[in-house]
Amino acid sequence: MTATGEIRRAAFSIGSNLGDRLSYLQLAVDQIRADPGVDVKRVSQVYETAPVGGPQQFDYLNAVVIADTMLAPAELLSLAHRCEQAADRERSVRWGPRTLDVDVLAVGDVISNESALTLPHPRIGERAFVLRPWADVDPDFVVMKDVTVRELLTRVNAAGTRVADVQLWAAS
Repeated sequence: MTATGEIRRAAFSIGSNLGDRLSYLQLAVDQIRADPGVDVKRVSQVYETAPVGGPQQFDYLNAVVIADTMLAPAELLSLAHRCEQAADRERSVRWGPRTLDVDVLAVGDVISNESALTLPHPRIGERAFVLRPWADVDPDFVVMKDVTVRELLTRVNAAGTRVADVQLWAAS
């Protein structure tokens, strides 16, 4: 574990459109919560959305997990990949269907353009399925250059993003 020395707010996007979608999202929440370097603060409502890009596929369930951490961004990416592996994620088709997708959206005010992890996530401003749940749990998070999640949400069409009639168990 390579702690950064300061606590930063981190945001993870979780999504699933194969199999028992809600169980896969719960798996991600549970695995993120179980990491000793991560203190989960909030988990958003679950939203159901049509897929964006890629081949024709089923709708997604999406949520956002907010946590405080001293872990480095690369370690959070490793945690995200471990969550996907636990869900038997296969990466056969770009933007294709998946049991679980876990993205690190932002880590405090860290800006990174590394090939393995770009922060903040490069397509945040285009994705209502990320911004709606994120706005539920941390609307004032400054994503880039004094622009908050709340403001980014006003710039996208969120009409196809609807609250799902399911919920994640977020108790510790």
